[in-house]
Parts: sequence; structure tokens; C-alpha cells
Amino acid sequence: MTSYGARVRDELRAPTRVLRHAIPGVYAGYKQLHDAALAAGVLDAKTKELIALAIAVSKECDGCIAAHAHAAVQKGATPAEAAEAIGVTFLMNGGPATVYGARAYAAVSEFYADHSGDGMTRPIAADAHAD
Repeated sequence: MTSYGARVRDELRAPTRVLRHAIPGVYAGYKQLHDAALAAGVLDAKTKELIALAIAVSKECDGCIAAHAHAAVQKGATPAEAAEAIGVTFLMNGGPATVYGARAYAAVSEFYADHSGDGMTRPIAADAHAD
């Protein structure tokens, strides 16, 4: 059975691809923004992914949660680090963060187990949160 994070990515893959083909310039521009915003700078890439994950929880975006949970793990985040970032969303977003935060923690834990087990997680698409 596919678990939360992978299931969300799988469900969104086809419709995202169709839309990307309909508006390729918009997606190309978004990819540039995505890559620039999440590139290592004064803040490292892992920290930026954890920030993005926390915002995804606050925005209640399942696709964003799956994408940034996966990317955070790929950048070296642990479930404990993700849990602390998610905890801040409780302060800033209240009750809904307890629901989406649990989803985010499940996704991070899933991707962390996959990554730690064989090191073979699928790369996350930068141009769409679920492709």
C-alpha cells in the first residue's frame, strides 16, 4: 500500500503534467523562482525546505507537503527536525496545523525511512509540487 506522501505525489502527477504542457512558460518561470528561493545561501537548503514544509502545512496544501517533505529529507532533514518546524505551525495556524502537521510528519517519516533504507528515493520535480 502506498503511504501518504507517495500517494499524494502519484495522484497529482498526471494532472500536473497536463497543465504544465498547457502553460510551459509559466512552469518554466515557476521553476526558476523555485530554484532561486530554495538554493543554499545564508540559510542552507535543508533549512529552506523545512521552512517551505511549515508553510505548506499552514497553507493546507497536500501536494506542497509531499514535495517539501521529500525534498527536506533529500537535503538531510530528520523527522525530529521536521517535527520542530511543524510545531511552529501550531502556534501560527492553530487547529488546522494539527491535521496538516500530522500529514507532513507522516510524509517526512515515510521519505526518511525510504531514504535511510536504500538511499533510492525518487527525485522531486522542481517545476510542480507533484510531478
